[in-house]
Amino acid sequence: MFEESVKRSAFKAISWRVLATLTTALVVYFITGSTEFAVTIGLIEGIAKIGLYYFHERLWNRLDVGRRPGGHPADAATEPALPSPSQEHE
Repeated sequence: MFEESVKRSAFKAISWRVLATLTTALVVYFITGSTEFAVTIGLIEGIAKIGLYYFHERLWNRLDVGRRPGGHPADAATEPALPSPSQEHE
């Protein structure tokens, strides 16, 4: 099992917010027709949610919900185990 680094969480937060903020700004522009208003709302929303997403990611990184110990995939209990390479030639 791996744990995400602080750097990875930060990059994920920023990349997601860029996409989501552009979407918000476009929706505001189509509703209001105001570029200035759309950019203002997009920037306020984007900056606030970058911080919220980052802390959300860090919190979830501390929780064990949906994780299994020892690096087993989440669906390991429902799928039959594949033979190891040494067992295939026996």
